[in-house]
Amino acid sequence: MTSRTTIAFVHGAFADSSGWSETISALDAAGVPVIAIPNQLRGLAADADYVRSVVATIDGPVILVGHSYGGAVIGEAARGADNVAAFVFVAAYILDEGESIATVLDPAQFPGGRLGADTLIERPFSNPGLPGGVDTDLYIAVPHFAEVFAADLPDDRSRLMAFMQRPLSVSALTGVAGARPVWHDKPCWALVAEQDNAIPPAGQHWMANRAGAVLGTIASSHAVMVSQPAAVTKTIIEAIESI
Repeated sequence: MTSRTTIAFVHGAFADSSGWSETISALDAAGVPVIAIPNQLRGLAADADYVRSVVATIDGPVILVGHSYGGAVIGEAARGADNVAAFVFVAAYILDEGESIATVLDPAQFPGGRLGADTLIERPFSNPGLPGGVDTDLYIAVPHFAEVFAADLPDDRSRLMAFMQRPLSVSALTGVAGARPVWHDKPCWALVAEQDNAIPPAGQHWMANRAGAVLGTIASSHAVMVSQPAAVTKTIIEAIESI
């Protein structure tokens, strides 16, 4: 298979671009142009601006693929990016106007998420651009990383991922989506991780259905791009062949 459509991957919190490795290798071997865009994890608007700036350098149509918080970022990054043809949301947040990843899913309606005060570590850091000049990074505590993020991976793999995780700032956690995200007007695919302990699967279903996404499911932890890369690849190929 060859394609002139570029697949742009955006990782989420507590991860990095290496999580996409097997899917990127498979698509590259099939002749599909690919790029992994590093997510800054500093704030929704700033992160989306950065992704948009990279997308602007790509000739031809682009399918944006986002995992977790990366789903929120690609929804915002597509504003003004006329070459974005479609979205693929992988165990991802899909935010509508005024929502943040902190507020979109009511725990009373969508219970089961294990990200919270008991599993996270806070580390303040200097950010002169904020009132007070301080933000806070959130990490998953190493003893909880496997259960929250990567329960279906071997212990040694999940432990290494815990040590290498990239934190999410509170500014990114609380950043809100702007008016009418572009996913309202573009084709969407969503892969729901049915054993996810970070984003409750019922919440993933609700966001995907609201977006009118072509829905797929897989028995996987939140680290679906690592534990079930073939399912991610299949979803992306479906999107390529449909647009």
